[in-house]
Amino acid sequence: MKLVTFTHDEESRVGAVVDDFVVDSKGNAAIPATMIEFLSAGAAALAAMQLQIDSGTQRIALQEVKLQAPIPRPGKFLGVGLNYADHIDETGLEKPEYPTFFTKQSSCVIGQNDAIHLPKISDKTDYEGELAFVIGKRCKHVPIELAHEVIAGFTIVNDVTVRDWQFRTPTWTLGKSFDTHGPMGPWLVTSDEISDPHNLDLKTWVDDEKRQDSNTKHMIFNCYELIAYLSQAMTLEPGDVISTGTPSGVGVKMKPRGYLKAGQTVRIEIEGIGTLSNPIIDDPEV
Repeated sequence: MKLVTFTHDEESRVGAVVDDFVVDSKGNAAIPATMIEFLSAGAAALAAMQLQIDSGTQRIALQEVKLQAPIPRPGKFLGVGLNYADHIDETGLEKPEYPTFFTKQSSCVIGQNDAIHLPKISDKTDYEGELAFVIGKRCKHVPIELAHEVIAGFTIVNDVTVRDWQFRTPTWTLGKSFDTHGPMGPWLVTSDEISDPHNLDLKTWVDDEKRQDSNTKHMIFNCYELIAYLSQAMTLEPGDVISTGTPSGVGVKMKPRGYLKAGQTVRIEIEGIGTLSNPIIDDPEV
């Protein structure tokens, strides 16, 4: 199931994409209005959405709705640094002994086709195409062998990074959290449709130039290991988003540097999920 948060006629709610249509949940009391509430409701909400899909009614053409990020304001939005072998090779850094987590502030989240703003104070804005998973159950101390049970689904994240601000501090938070620098989407694919999240092709284009071409099998720490490690320290909750790191091909390692410019478009494609696309513009005047 492809779950979406969408806006139609100035009202936002949860739906599901089938072919070129959004199955609308409007008026269905069994389907919560927000994605975090939907995921918190668990199997009952999924069953209600499946019934809505099977009814064949209340369908809106996909082109007539505005897709938001599937989780517009996640409670936690975490990234993982240096989690692909090929990316470690291009940076020349040491393979980490433990996962390196950092926080992206939830105010940076945008959705499909929303514009990424280039900040006025830097010309070093970079892209990072990534697989992300979304937590579906409140959990702590999750063993690796059960970690798959707490994943609601998978989506695409562009971990946009302002490189000079990233490396001013060891936490990376500011350089990862500029407004609009957390594109997510286009939808959340439920975990039952992804047979192996650790063998998915991942590609990133800037305009028509392919910059990244890898596979999630090259992760150092896979999704289940990340959950097991992270949940030793904190309770994970429905709607929390963990972006699993980026492969080689980022702009900072190109010669000359391949930083983003206004007028370009970044497209990230992950096998079994879809394509997340966002135009690049100069930071608008406030």
